[in-house]
Formats: sequence, C-alpha cells, structure tokens
Amino acid sequence: MNRLIRYKGYRVAPAAQRLPNGLFAANLTIEKSAAEPGHAYSFDALDYFFDEEHALAYAFRWGRLWVDDHQ
Repeated sequence: MNRLIRYKGYRVAPAAQRLPNGLFAANLTIEKSAAEPGHAYSFDALDYFFDEEHALAYAFRWGRLWVDDHQ
C-alpha cells in the first residue's frame, strides 16, 4: 500500500511492502515538490512490522524527521 503526503514543501510517499515471511517492510520516497521530476530520495526497508499500517506510520514519521533535518 502506498500513500502520498505533502509536508513542508516535500512529497513524502511511505509504502508498505509485504514480504514472503509475512512481515511488512517500511519503504519511503521523498522529493521536493518544486524539484525536477526524477530527483527523489528512496529509502527501502527502514524497519519491519507485523502490521501494514504500522509500517506506513513509521515510514511517514521517519520521512518527517528527514525533512525537518534537511531544511
């Protein structure tokens, strides 16, 4: 499952990827809203969760911290 959230001029797109073992990997893509297409930062498998919603929430929180740290 993927979602797109705008945060402080960035597009933060958390994603949860179901793995063969039943866990969900928390993945994330971040790009500046006004940036040229294709200029994005991708982070795969930030952590693993039993629940898809927890993976998405974690990736979004991680993304907000990244944006706050890079402004």
